[in-house]
Amino acid sequence: MDTKSSSESEVVTIDVLKANDLLRNSGYRYLDVRTEEEFKKGHVDFDDALNIPYMFNTPEGRVKNPKFMEQVLPVCSKDDHLVVGCQSGVRSVYATIDLLNTGFKHLYNMGGGYLAWVENGLPVAVGPIVQTKPDPVTSGPKTSPELVQTKPDAVLSGPTN
Repeated sequence: MDTKSSSESEVVTIDVLKANDLLRNSGYRYLDVRTEEEFKKGHVDFDDALNIPYMFNTPEGRVKNPKFMEQVLPVCSKDDHLVVGCQSGVRSVYATIDLLNTGFKHLYNMGGGYLAWVENGLPVAVGPIVQTKPDPVTSGPKTSPELVQTKPDAVLSGPTN
């Protein structure tokens, strides 16, 4: 009998098309574990997306966010259905392992990350980070982030005459 102590064997990786389907049709939430800077430059266009960095960039290189689980637990239940993604699919594997080890049950790692999402022409948004906790000052009506098509022919331009 195989009794691996690591949850790595339990990480289920899906492609971005399956992730898109789960997010749009099956009640899954998107947990983006990239840095805030990466998220602001562009992220999966999904209303209920969360951005909780798994790692931070420092002068010494990337370091794990020591408060990752502390930041996830107030906004995600261990019974939530989550798709976890990052830039290319590496950080999200580590984040998924930590989530599984903490007792989360319904997780998918999004293989290829945001880069694969963009390559497949799926919708992206650019703008501020989706708040992880309601702020009484700013939790009124929200303006939607600017939507950006990932295909060059969708860029709007002014008159050419």
